[in-house]
Amino acid sequence: MEQFTTRQNKIGRLIQKELSEFFRREALTLAKGKMVSVTAVRITKDMSLARCYLSIFPSEGAAAVVAEIKLHKGHLRGELGQAVRFQLRHVPELEFFLDDSLDYIEKIDNLLK
Repeated sequence: MEQFTTRQNKIGRLIQKELSEFFRREALTLAKGKMVSVTAVRITKDMSLARCYLSIFPSEGAAAVVAEIKLHKGHLRGELGQAVRFQLRHVPELEFFLDDSLDYIEKIDNLLK
């Protein structure tokens, strides 16, 4: 398990908060009306890459929504840069991954019933 520094955690939380706000505002156009939650953001040690984990509800067609978000990651990075321009000198590159842990939990719950 990789240990994260306090700075990595703070930057991760800042990016998570700003991306969540952006997805809330742009849900109709970018996420096709689905609710997108940023569940975690992990920053590399050199602060050059942010791995963003997204949970999408409803989960039908979630992979297509993540693919659409990946197509617009340059625009997202620009928007993020405007939002955090006073806190960060360099905005890390963004990578997006589907966080399907909620679906996994639901599946286990249904199996246990």
